Amino acid sequence: CDDAPQFKLVTQQLALCWVHDGRLYKKLDPCVPGHRQLLDSFLDKYWDFYRQLLEYRDNPTPEEHLRLDNEFDELFSKETGYDALDQRIAKTKAKKHSMLLVLDHPEIPLHNNPAELGVRKRVRKRVVSFGTRSNDGTNAWDTFNTLSATAKKLGVNFYDYIYDRISGAYEMPAMADVITQRAKALQLGASWDAAP
Repeated sequence: CDDAPQFKLVTQQLALCWVHDGRLYKKLDPCVPGHRQLLDSFLDKYWDFYRQLLEYRDNPTPEEHLRLDNEFDELFSKETGYDALDQRIAKTKAKKHSMLLVLDHPEIPLHNNPAELGVRKRVRKRVVSFGTRSNDGTNAWDTFNTLSATAKKLGVNFYDYIYDRISGAYEMPAMADVITQRAKALQLGASWDAAP
């Protein structure tokens, strides 16, 4: 995610998005040509490291884990002489555990834009409709939006699912069962089960 404080209440281990972190470097706007060169050079190394992490996800090994961990320290310990860049580098280094959670859990994505888009969809709906009128309305809204988004991601027809539940037919598997089956098929969570 993008390091927003509300996500810290959801999970104990939070993987941060490399693309969101990279955007913070893009916000730097150096006036001095030498600072521009320092920033461009650093960003080349940053995105090269990101590509190495993507490759690691496909073929994780203990040796590569150690190498990438050390390379992170090397990349984010350098001082460039451009103060704004050095401060930004230090902030990324301070988030090392969350930035490198993929080394311990290769199944998690490095870029979580789909999750961010899901949150934005909820916010857009709230703004357009001026919110709900009661806590029950908010709970119903959140429940149905979550079910709808989850059904879409799983390829389940949302209306058929709701009809199946309301009619009491229960011919379709529960959404939780579909999620569990899909996670097993994709081996999601395997590294969490193996963690010490």
